[in-house]
Amino acid sequence: MKLLLSIIIAVIFYTSSFAQSIKSRLQLIAKQQYPNDYTMQEFVYDLQKKGYNYMSRVTDAEVKLIAVKQYPDDYIMQQFVCEQQLSAKSYMKSVTDQEVKLIAVKQYPADYTMQQFVYDQQLSAKAFMKRASNISIKAKARIEYPDDYSMQKFVYEQ
Repeated sequence: MKLLLSIIIAVIFYTSSFAQSIKSRLQLIAKQQYPNDYTMQEFVYDLQKKGYNYMSRVTDAEVKLIAVKQYPDDYIMQQFVCEQQLSAKSYMKSVTDQEVKLIAVKQYPADYTMQQFVYDQQLSAKAFMKRASNISIKAKARIEYPDDYSMQKFVYEQ
């Protein structure tokens, strides 16, 4: 019975001190951003708290790591990055052109938003090159950049 009571007290103490530690950290972030404006500190604190709560519920460890690496001390931005990365990751799972997907993943293996950007750019450039009519310039562009439709398009348009 004493052991159980000790464990319960320890858990309550740990949870309380952890919550206080997070609160202090969020307050510090707010004070650093607005050292002389208490109203803005409260506003930033509330946003940071929402961001922290969001981040504590993120289950995709890979995406969470991307966000935390980019913004280690800003939960609002972590949330923003997570939302963008999760959306882009879902998008990249649904794409159909595997050749273009490989180009995007090769360029940005650990950034889904950039993969999506590159995928869209490459797919558009691939369609352009397919319609391009000047065979000699098209061939030159393919030789110079065999694995990059965006650069092929750039060369073609020069």
